[in-house]
Amino acid sequence: MSFRSCAALGAVACALLLAFGYYLQYAQGLDPCPLCLVQRGFFYGVMAVFLAAAAHGPKARAAALYSCLVFLFGLGGAAAAGRQVWLQQLPPDKVPQCGPDLFFMLENFPLSRTLEKLFYGTGECAVVDWSFLGLSIAGWSLAWFVAFCVYALWLAIRALRSSRISSANTSPINITTAPR
Repeated sequence: MSFRSCAALGAVACALLLAFGYYLQYAQGLDPCPLCLVQRGFFYGVMAVFLAAAAHGPKARAAALYSCLVFLFGLGGAAAAGRQVWLQQLPPDKVPQCGPDLFFMLENFPLSRTLEKLFYGTGECAVVDWSFLGLSIAGWSLAWFVAFCVYALWLAIRALRSSRISSANTSPINITTAPR
């Protein structure tokens, strides 16, 4: 399977995850909390890099660079999802207070304070509205971000390994024999 196909597969996986998030939001009525919105942004970042890689069809070094970008977006998403999972595990008396919604914060707070609230989460981030097989939405997001990180590392290693193999096969062999 080519790198281009693998990148397209990653983009499709992100698109399906985002589609499910929008389904939960608009069909099931589950409003995303600030940390959910941050995770959604990281899913968009992962998908955008995968789409760019699939469209570009890069050689080995560029493929490794795309993979590193996916890894970094996946790491950021895993951090946000991990924070939300941690908030969901807190005892009720330790959960931070609920804050205003994102649109209110964007209109009335400085950007630095809005970003701080987004990344630290609020009390609404600790609420588990939906779960499947014992994992909340944040737990599933964390699992998917970790899977994307592992997938990106595998793609990078595979691309660099294929580069070494192809360069070893195409390098000219210089055999000189001394005249007798």
